[in-house]
Amino acid sequence: MSQSTNNLASYIWSLADLLRGDFKQSQYGRIILPFTLLRRLECVLKDRKADVLAEHARLEKSPLPDEAKEKLLLRAAQLSFYNTSKMDLSSLGASGIKDNLDSYIQSFSKDAREIFEHFKFGEFIAQLSDANLLYKAVQQVKGADLRPEVVSNHDMGLVFEELIRRFAEGSNETAGEHFTPRDIVDLTTSLVFMEDDEALTQEGVIRTIYDPTAGTGGFLSAGMEYVLQLNPGAVMRAFGQELNPESYAICKADMLIKGQDITNIKLGNTLSQDQLVNDKFDYMLSNPPFGVDWKKIEKDIKDEHALKGYGGRFGPGLPRVTDGSLLFLMHLLSKLRDAEQGGGRVGIILNGSPLFTGGAGSGESEIRRHILESDLLEAIVALPTDMFYNTGIATYVWVLTNKKAPERKGKVLLINGTDLYSKMRKSLGSKRKWMDTDDIATITRCFGAFEPVEPTALDKPADAKSNRGRQPDTPKSPTSKTFAAKLFDTHEFGYRRLTIERPLRESYQFSNDRIATLRFAPKPLNTITRWIYDTYGTGWDENGPDYGVLDAHEVEIRTHIKAEFAELKEKQIKDALDPKTWRTQLAILQKARAVQAKIGTDQHDDMNGFDKALKATGVVLDATAKKQITAAVSWKNPKAQKVIKKVHKKTAPNPLYGLFDVAGQVVEYKPDGDLRDNENVPLDPSSPVDTVNEAYFLAEVAPHVPDAWMDAGKVDALDGGIGIVGYEIPFNRHFYTYVPPRDLTEIDADLDKVSAEIMALLQEVHS
Repeated sequence: MSQSTNNLASYIWSLADLLRGDFKQSQYGRIILPFTLLRRLECVLKDRKADVLAEHARLEKSPLPDEAKEKLLLRAAQLSFYNTSKMDLSSLGASGIKDNLDSYIQSFSKDAREIFEHFKFGEFIAQLSDANLLYKAVQQVKGADLRPEVVSNHDMGLVFEELIRRFAEGSNETAGEHFTPRDIVDLTTSLVFMEDDEALTQEGVIRTIYDPTAGTGGFLSAGMEYVLQLNPGAVMRAFGQELNPESYAICKADMLIKGQDITNIKLGNTLSQDQLVNDKFDYMLSNPPFGVDWKKIEKDIKDEHALKGYGGRFGPGLPRVTDGSLLFLMHLLSKLRDAEQGGGRVGIILNGSPLFTGGAGSGESEIRRHILESDLLEAIVALPTDMFYNTGIATYVWVLTNKKAPERKGKVLLINGTDLYSKMRKSLGSKRKWMDTDDIATITRCFGAFEPVEPTALDKPADAKSNRGRQPDTPKSPTSKTFAAKLFDTHEFGYRRLTIERPLRESYQFSNDRIATLRFAPKPLNTITRWIYDTYGTGWDENGPDYGVLDAHEVEIRTHIKAEFAELKEKQIKDALDPKTWRTQLAILQKARAVQAKIGTDQHDDMNGFDKALKATGVVLDATAKKQITAAVSWKNPKAQKVIKKVHKKTAPNPLYGLFDVAGQVVEYKPDGDLRDNENVPLDPSSPVDTVNEAYFLAEVAPHVPDAWMDAGKVDALDGGIGIVGYEIPFNRHFYTYVPPRDLTEIDADLDKVSAEIMALLQEVHS
């Protein structure tokens, strides 16, 4: 800002001195901003006001509909707004000023009037009137000379942005909801616009800019300002949508002051009610809310995903309902101008979870897969922590485009800017750090060069250490601050998750203890039926008619269930009390005893002979009885024989995929779910999928578990290859620097010294 615009902003903000005491600091902007807008509008309209009033008088008794009248009045004003009142701030008078000001505001055109309504300006006018401050406020506001010949649209935009900044910083508790710090805005804007030479040099070029989470319009303003500073002959058209009515009002006011078409600024939820559904844009900038769930609009999102697929915004997949960040990213990608028409660019600020949350096959992974396999991601910049007003978490700027330069195709640049900051003298909410112009230039130059940068020491002072508590005699040397960047092929972020199986090994034994468990119903009634039997059933006669009859104890049992097994439903409780349940289990127990009498109680370590042994006993078992008996008498035993699932005929052995040659037969074993594991195999597009998988398996798995195999049934839904494809961007892992621990002798010496000090203190206490 120039000194004159800064002085003007300070003069307007000095209205806060009048408000102090009667209003909270967080309310100042809600009064100052609409007053500033009001004064600017009347200054801009002044030269055309007479024409508007004349046209209004002519149309007053006209039968034309209101929409037609409004168009004629806008034509008379030759602006995007008008006012049909004969009053202005200078002629409101002292008596009746509240009613006069209300009438003056209601005389504006619909879009302008809507801004004041969303500011709830009428309520603040009433409060100012009650505090006898309204006349004084109007007198101070009208003293600001905001005529276009004195303050251009560009300068007025800067003034209004400064007022918005002061308002946001004065209300720290909500600043992060609608205001992105200017340093982050400048960085993101530079990254998005710097590659468009045509927009930055050719006169008369037209570009559109869009923000689906417009907030107070900071990104829209910065984008237009960036281009117009370098190319005053360019034409920038701003589009946006905002959910918060107050932020929407501020954004719309800012656009109106800059002479933009404010009908392109919409109010509503971008994800569920896209009000610019058919529009595509050249540039998009966004700072969506971090980690906000989308449960309230879950049905709308899922319906669009299911019904429209890739024809809608959310074709690749849906993230978990607790974090909607990637929904905003997909929304932006759907708004990219087609590559044949020049393409578009996106700059979006996200937290860390979109980088890696979700394993292979998950919604998040599929979204990353779509972005990387479509070659839309150009760069990701890691920002310092503590950069935002309402959170101190790690954040990242993603830069995406569908018009990559040929030398950048198939590449992604990761830039580690976490140490590019200076400490603020005074924190603003959670914002304790800021990036100066040199820091921003370092990142933008790196992005422009699009080449890796080895870790380079920065000329930055070390962060001050806390002097609280006990200080070590040998403090750690401060870690130097560095800047680095790494260049990757897009496929390097992908992997194929192979499911690794190992054979099930089981033993069985018809011991008394094992078959005794068959007396009790299986889960979820197993525990409660055990308790019932131990408490009331130990004297039951297995051959008597009263076995399992619990009528006399139902009240006590229900009381116990309510206290200890509240998760049981009424039907399950009735089953536990039903004599049929007990007699059914007794019948299974008796069959197991009959089998025991034939087989004996010895342990058998080859489960493959189990079915044959059962059949040889002659005891007839239905499916339920066989299942329960098998579960009761068998257990996993790593020393037992492998359990065969199937013997294949006319099939060649292939041990890599679980087909083993055993004594001339091709055998498939049952997998052990407890031993199941997954291996992430890096993608290698230069070789066939099976070749890559098998080479990895033979090198990394087979030497350690020779009886393992790959599950060929787990295939990727898109490419049909064995293994599920996943993508993640482990940013921190790529820039991790190993710091060796201190020598053990130093640590031991420190411990000995501290121990000696403790003992000395204890001796003082006891002496």
